[in-house]
Amino acid sequence: MALALEFASTVRHDGHGGLTDDLATPDGFAAWTGALAADVPPDEALRQRVVELRWAVRSLFAHVVRTEERLDTPHLLDFEHALKTVNAAAARVPRAAQLEWTDQPRLRHEDSADPGDRLLATLATAVIEFLGSGAREELRACQGPRCIRYFVKAHPRQEWCKPSCGNRARVSRHYHRARD
Repeated sequence: MALALEFASTVRHDGHGGLTDDLATPDGFAAWTGALAADVPPDEALRQRVVELRWAVRSLFAHVVRTEERLDTPHLLDFEHALKTVNAAAARVPRAAQLEWTDQPRLRHEDSADPGDRLLATLATAVIEFLGSGAREELRACQGPRCIRYFVKAHPRQEWCKPSCGNRARVSRHYHRARD
């Protein structure tokens, strides 16, 4: 669950009416993938595939929470395309069970995928496991002004992804009440 939300959160509001994308540059991509894919060489084509997967994930999240128009809406994919993108990324790494037998039989899994395909499959599988679980029912779009993050509702009154979004919402409500 955490990886799926962290991946979707690699794009957020920049505080000035635009978006900040952690995956927008090769350096940002390398920094974000870090320990997740230490063996992945820097590759622009892979970065673009990961970005496309991220927009597919955000599109599926938006479909689950039935969010209204937000700053990221122009980047979202239609539902069918998003679903195909996520499933295709997960299928990039066929996994085969192998039986090793020295003193005792031992099961191990093997794949012949390259590190880039493995990264895509890891991210897509995390999203599929999250959306296929009961945790999906608690997925919410943050209601904070300008926020485009998603979060899993941890308690009944939670409306924001983090306290700063709640503070901005309260300040905004106070400002609009005072002006009206």
